[in-house]
Amino acid sequence: MTEWTGGARAALPQDAESATLVGRVWDAAARGPIVVAVRGDDAFDLSATFATMRDVAESEHPASAVADAAGPRVASIDELLANTAADARDPGASWLLSPIDLQVVKAAGVTFPASMLERIIEEKARGRADAAEDIRATVLAALGGELKDLVPGSPEATRLKEVLVAEGLWSQYLEVGIGPDAEIFTKAPVLATVGTGIDVGIRSDSEWNNPEPEVVLVIDSTGRIVGATLGNDVNLRDIEGRSALLLGQAKDNNGSAAVGPFIRLFDRGFDLDRLRRETVTLRVDGADGFRMEAQSHMAQISRDPADLAAQALNERHQYPDGLVLYLGTMFAPTDDRGLAGQGFTHHVDDVVRISSPALGMLVNRVKRTETLEPWSYGVHALMTSLAERGLLTTKELA
Repeated sequence: MTEWTGGARAALPQDAESATLVGRVWDAAARGPIVVAVRGDDAFDLSATFATMRDVAESEHPASAVADAAGPRVASIDELLANTAADARDPGASWLLSPIDLQVVKAAGVTFPASMLERIIEEKARGRADAAEDIRATVLAALGGELKDLVPGSPEATRLKEVLVAEGLWSQYLEVGIGPDAEIFTKAPVLATVGTGIDVGIRSDSEWNNPEPEVVLVIDSTGRIVGATLGNDVNLRDIEGRSALLLGQAKDNNGSAAVGPFIRLFDRGFDLDRLRRETVTLRVDGADGFRMEAQSHMAQISRDPADLAAQALNERHQYPDGLVLYLGTMFAPTDDRGLAGQGFTHHVDDVVRISSPALGMLVNRVKRTETLEPWSYGVHALMTSLAERGLLTTKELA
């Protein structure tokens, strides 16, 4: 077993026995992905009822529909996790995939004051890590204590903007951080996300980068929030810092979007109000003995998750297969890892663990993007596989 991927006890929520958990597995026998439900410590095949995770989210009552769906046992969660890492995988056995499939992958940025500050620093530093410390002190002095409790789009936010513009300190990141409109961007193509136990990638030309642990909403085509999971919005700070127009280069790369381990569907025991109170923990362990730990409280988010969902899907933009939405992070690690004043950056073989009591743990190992197994399984491959297995019906094609 590859120990860094963890086992079922770490991967599952603390109250897993009462949670409605769904995920996706590469079924070795079917030679394709299947939707599974987690029941106890095992995964059960739901493909007879749901061809895709999109179908689960679009159900009238997703949690009830999953509870009523029957199917054979696939494997234990421990067995799936042990076979998920690419360098330890037996292709004759099944393994875990990202729990989403046809949903569009979107992300909200600058939704926590701490991360907003760091985005401003990236911009002012022009991607130079060694300039960050002095700029951080200058910006903090200018903002004073006004930022923490500021409501985006409020009259107070407008007045602060006027002051900062007059002082020459206004930033495009402040515009989306305290202005009326949230930053919503496309994080990854459909089917490009990776799940727990899979390597994530940082580009070889990036020297300043970090994990961004986040809660991820699962939203159906009508805008209804049906569940949540965890995510790592891998971020290349130096590339985005050179220009905001390089956001796609910094955010959308092979292995740059991790989601999982499972989707927890909303039911009587888990809803949006509970998610608003969730705490997310980050831990990074390096092969060099380095360790970093931190926590983020969803209560500190500056824009409510429901507001962010409404800004992502509305009368101006629809998603017929639904979407997932990263809610942003307050983590912007500034502790030095190496040269003084350079702050944190990833090293190859770092293991990133993102966890919360209600959503379990997402764990990924860091590699160079260029060395990862190329992404080749797209929508055409998925549709072909489902058709060959007789899982596409007029309902799915409608």
